[in-house]
Amino acid sequence: MMYGWIIGLILIVVLIAALGRGRIFPKNTGANAIKNKNDSALETLKERYAKGEIDKDEYEERKTELEK
Repeated sequence: MMYGWIIGLILIVVLIAALGRGRIFPKNTGANAIKNKNDSALETLKERYAKGEIDKDEYEERKTELEK
């Protein structure tokens, strides 16, 4: 194929762009990833409590578990 190098070049550019945006290898690792996961779970819990999906006792119990 005469133009195979063009496809290769395009794939390399796409790979570099994906790496730069953190889609293939996320930059958020280690303790920060755990903290963000807990923060996200706590935000979801707060939203569910605000919507009335769970009561105060269940909210407090789950909040305590998430903060461990």
